[in-house]
Amino acid sequence: MTTLPSFGDDPALGSAVFLHASDEGAHAAWLMTALSGQGLLTAVALDEKLLKARITATQPRAVFLDFSGSQPERNAPLVAALRQEWPTLMLIAFGHASQAQGTLCAWRAGVDDFVDLDGAPDAVWPLLRERLAQRDAQRPAPRRGKILALLGARPGLGVSTLACNLAASLQAQRAQARTRAAAPGAPAHETALLDLGLPARDSLLYLGLQSQFSFVDGVQNLHRLDRTLLQTALPQYAHGVAVLPLPVNLAQVREISHTQSVALTRKLTEFFDLQIVDLGGFSKAEFVAHMVREADQVWVVCNQSLGGIVSTAALLRELREHEVDTQPFSLVVNRFEPGVDLPAKDVAGQLGLPLAHVLPSRHAAQLAATAQGKLLTQAAPGDPYSQTVNGMARGLLAWVDGGTLPERASGKHWAERAAHWLRTWTKHQG
Repeated sequence: MTTLPSFGDDPALGSAVFLHASDEGAHAAWLMTALSGQGLLTAVALDEKLLKARITATQPRAVFLDFSGSQPERNAPLVAALRQEWPTLMLIAFGHASQAQGTLCAWRAGVDDFVDLDGAPDAVWPLLRERLAQRDAQRPAPRRGKILALLGARPGLGVSTLACNLAASLQAQRAQARTRAAAPGAPAHETALLDLGLPARDSLLYLGLQSQFSFVDGVQNLHRLDRTLLQTALPQYAHGVAVLPLPVNLAQVREISHTQSVALTRKLTEFFDLQIVDLGGFSKAEFVAHMVREADQVWVVCNQSLGGIVSTAALLRELREHEVDTQPFSLVVNRFEPGVDLPAKDVAGQLGLPLAHVLPSRHAAQLAATAQGKLLTQAAPGDPYSQTVNGMARGLLAWVDGGTLPERASGKHWAERAAHWLRTWTKHQG
């Protein structure tokens, strides 16, 4: 182990210690220059046991981790181990930004920042000092935004379609309100759509978006989430709906805990007024249970089919077995056909849930909108489905802005409204 003395006179740091973790001990002189004489740089091998012992002994302000080697991915478990034991410790990777593998591995591992060895060393200390000051001043922020969870017992019940149309409609109404109020500078990121349902990443498909940043990436970078990162990493749909999907490789979900997942949604309330969490078809009841406990509102989506009702009843039973109180949940009957001898109120009665909304069946209209590369609410705003979703969005917008959700309507009310809209639309089209 090599000690590289370099003390400075910064009163905020005194004789602060910084660890330089590298198997080769390379780039020590560059890092000393970068620190501008503001502390003691101590070298230690990239070994978990040795590094943990040195952290315990020296209580460093930050640890510089070498990602410049030929196998940078091997450092990821080390970052995870350090993060678990010292969640507030500043972990900074260093390497060559031109070497994409090392840079990507560092960010995915969850470091706080990345120092480019090909850059100017004198540019490092001002940024590092600012980050350290922010970390010292950081306090848990009060929860601000609200969370709406959409549940579906199995794939194919239309949860992702509803989530996309609902998020887009709500944000479009916000944009219209800003225009009327002549406030174009209002924040763009107000609504987030968390695409956690199955089949995975369907929302990206419906919205015509692509994303390299996933929910797992969000969990692993929780300590460095800020508005700038979210605006850069999350793809946006029209009017600023930010989308955070599951990873392409679903096996990565096993790398994060349920507690970490909840922590991410809680953190996102600092940046978004509303998160719409699509949990349609997610098979792990324990994960769903953790997520819905964090939600302010839970809407269970079901259709009129016997299979849908049986599957939904089983999901609710599983959640109760995981000690989730399902009494506050509300039911959304999707793909409602007035001519079918199974009224929406009967579906609600069989599931023991109050009826919140009824969405008419508009399969052909949905297909036509998809063929245009649009959501139905965008392609045909006068369609009965679009009118219903727009009404749901208005209620959510009032709720998010400090009001309460409209009282749950009776099954008869919603069935009559759906039938009326369908008759009116059919007559108009004819």
